[in-house]
Amino acid sequence: MASASSANGIGDAIVAFTLDGRFPESEDISSLPITSESLPPALAALAKTRTDLEKEVHEINEDTKDDVSSWVRNAKSLQEDIVRSKVIANDIIRQSETPDVSGKAIEDAESRVEFLSREVQYTRQLQETLQSIKHVNELLSKAEEASNERRVLDSLHLLEQSWAAMDGLPIGKTCRAVKLLNVRSFELKSRVHEVLDQVWKDLVNVDIDNNLIRIQEHDDGNQLSLADAVIGLRAYKEVEERMEQLWHNLDGAILTPRMNLTSSTLPSIVADTNTLSLSGEASTSAEELFADLSLVFSFLAQRLPADLLEILCSVMMGDVTTRIVKVWLDSAIPPALKDVDKFQDVIKSAEQFCAVLDAHGYTGFEDLKNWVNNAPTIWLSKCRETALDSVRSKLSSGIGKSKAVEKIEKQMVSLAEGKELAKSGTVKSSANEQDWDSAWGFDEEMEEEPEEAPEPTPDEAAPVASAEDDGADAWGWDDGPEDVPEEEAVAEAEGPSVEKMDEDDEAADAWGWGEEDTVEEPPPPPEPKKQPAATRRKETRTRDEHETREMVLKETYHISSMPEPVLSLIFAILEDGAALTGPGNETNLVASAASGLFGVPTLALALFRAISPYYYSLDVGGSMYLYNDAMYLAEKLAEFSKEWKAREDLSVRARNMLRIDNEVKNLQSFANRAYSTEMATQKTVIRDLLGGTHSLMHQEEMESCVDSTVARVRAMAVTWDDILARSVWCQAVGSLVDTLATKVISDVMDMSSIGQDEAYNIANLIAKVTELDDLFLPSKLSGREAESSAGEVALTAQYAPSWLRLQYLSEVLQSNLNEVRYLWFESELSLYFSAEEVVDLVNASFEVNARSREVIREIGERPHPRVE
Repeated sequence: MASASSANGIGDAIVAFTLDGRFPESEDISSLPITSESLPPALAALAKTRTDLEKEVHEINEDTKDDVSSWVRNAKSLQEDIVRSKVIANDIIRQSETPDVSGKAIEDAESRVEFLSREVQYTRQLQETLQSIKHVNELLSKAEEASNERRVLDSLHLLEQSWAAMDGLPIGKTCRAVKLLNVRSFELKSRVHEVLDQVWKDLVNVDIDNNLIRIQEHDDGNQLSLADAVIGLRAYKEVEERMEQLWHNLDGAILTPRMNLTSSTLPSIVADTNTLSLSGEASTSAEELFADLSLVFSFLAQRLPADLLEILCSVMMGDVTTRIVKVWLDSAIPPALKDVDKFQDVIKSAEQFCAVLDAHGYTGFEDLKNWVNNAPTIWLSKCRETALDSVRSKLSSGIGKSKAVEKIEKQMVSLAEGKELAKSGTVKSSANEQDWDSAWGFDEEMEEEPEEAPEPTPDEAAPVASAEDDGADAWGWDDGPEDVPEEEAVAEAEGPSVEKMDEDDEAADAWGWGEEDTVEEPPPPPEPKKQPAATRRKETRTRDEHETREMVLKETYHISSMPEPVLSLIFAILEDGAALTGPGNETNLVASAASGLFGVPTLALALFRAISPYYYSLDVGGSMYLYNDAMYLAEKLAEFSKEWKAREDLSVRARNMLRIDNEVKNLQSFANRAYSTEMATQKTVIRDLLGGTHSLMHQEEMESCVDSTVARVRAMAVTWDDILARSVWCQAVGSLVDTLATKVISDVMDMSSIGQDEAYNIANLIAKVTELDDLFLPSKLSGREAESSAGEVALTAQYAPSWLRLQYLSEVLQSNLNEVRYLWFESELSLYFSAEEVVDLVNASFEVNARSREVIREIGERPHPRVE
């Protein structure tokens, strides 16, 4: 108990000294020892005293006004004390001047004067501080009063003054009174912001659900105007945020419903004095849209202050102009000339709308101005885009249903040429509608024909076409081997017309053409000397070469569904270009785009050439359809160009601006590339089926390889039969047959030795290959299969140069030395094999003995017996 009472005494003593500066009067307390047990109660007493003091201070600060009044009264009391202190100081000074005052009294008086001076200074500073606090408090009270009366600007001005006054207070920011003032000022600022927000909503009200916007300069219940509200927003730095929000609300309530072109119905915009709303129904025309948008932007310009309008432009105009251009104006561009008049009305409406925006001070719609100023170029771009998209979509839909078309040529041909064409079935009618055979005595000549038909020249297979026909080369006319270099002979034999590509063909370079891998073929065998029957035929042809007459050449081939839409598109575009250059269109809005319109067909055809190989390759026989389509396009474009230049209803400018002659050549070259690529692919397949780079004779299943290859040739013949013209079909299938024959011959000639059994097997293989003769029977080629006879001589050798060479190889493999000697000297073996090749076959097939050496010697002495 004694310890607890002593601890409480110590605590009371410390509290009394802290509060009043009093020392304990009882010696018992002052002499008490301080131990660790006595400190906690003392600290607890101090904490309790501190809590009581804080509570007392908090209670005192509850009423700031009363505190300030009390501080003012204390300040007056301090002034009275200062006056008394001055009187006392004057007395001290007067007393210090007396000569009998001791030095100690003077020191005391000086110390007292110094103390009183400090007290006076402190009292003055305290008075100034209290007065400043009172001034700030009064400003805050006035600001609160103005806020309650919705005088936002006055309240903000008073708040601004109070903040400046608080910054000038001569006390630290940590002072309790300053903290209380700061808390009150921030609360007032938030309250004023709430009032300002409500005032803004009253002045600028957007009802998105009801599609209504109301903007007022003054509201009946507010003393604040719209301009004053802007000042308040600037004080809170919310102008940009409010304008962005206004734009989004305006867009959601008015513009988006009106500008949604995908909507089934569009509302109309109605504006009156203070409101903007949607009502009724509007059309989808751009002219009516611009009329409604003019109402909106005029309304905003009249209701909003200029500084707000400028900020709103920066937020709004980019979205609005983009939507106008990309959605409304771009969709209003007509893809053809027939709707240009309506397009001109749209441009005029856009120009008037831009004038309205300029008149009301709007900025940021340069994209719309540029679109209006560049309308002809944009229209041309739309025409170009529509044309290219049309070609692309047509190609992506597939080849479609094929269509039979005829190629008709009128030529002056000789008797020999006519007979060959009659045999192949190319000739459909003569100029006098008489049968060719009867007109030329064909039956008599046929009696003189040999059993085996010779290899005709390309001129005999198809007569030379007129030089005026730009597509003649593609049909195999006038492409004899004597007119081309040796390295191009194989390429000429592969396709109807594989023209030499122009190294400077800019269009081909631009699309990456001319990069196809070339397939190396062995050079054709030396041209044999004509057999006696061929000599007789040549003499007959020489006699009758001056007997010529006009003949109509007709060939039927099939095209896909692609060329006709492309031609219609091109012709329509060119007609539009011609119309723009005609009289009466000088003032047409898009007249300046006429020259560019004539270049659109070039782009459409370039796109066709660029992407068509992929889409055509998805169908069986697609590459041949591509060849036919390209040649058909070239032919029709050439005819169109010729007719265009002869038209009298066109202006000179329109006739001179046509630029499709080069496209005709490009299409012909493209067609030949498509044909050559397809042939190279099929030939590669045939070689692969026969062992590829390896010899057929080394394959385990030789018969299976040959059967697969023959089946492949027949399959391609059937596939191409419904696509290609007869002359082209003969050359294409003949080229495959020749590839097959060449591969077999090459592999046999590479054998170092050939046994009797091997020779028999090879002969059987060749016999299977020669069954392909039935593809080239004259009755089949001419379409008269019902009239076929067992004695028909196939025309395979005309289209497969190695065909007779293959047959003679089979004869050699099945012959003895005497028969080989007979074939060389008495028959026609020397026309198809050289002496060295026959010697190699003899060495590989027969034992070396006196008889074989004798035959070899005789063959070496007479390498060209038919010439002799």
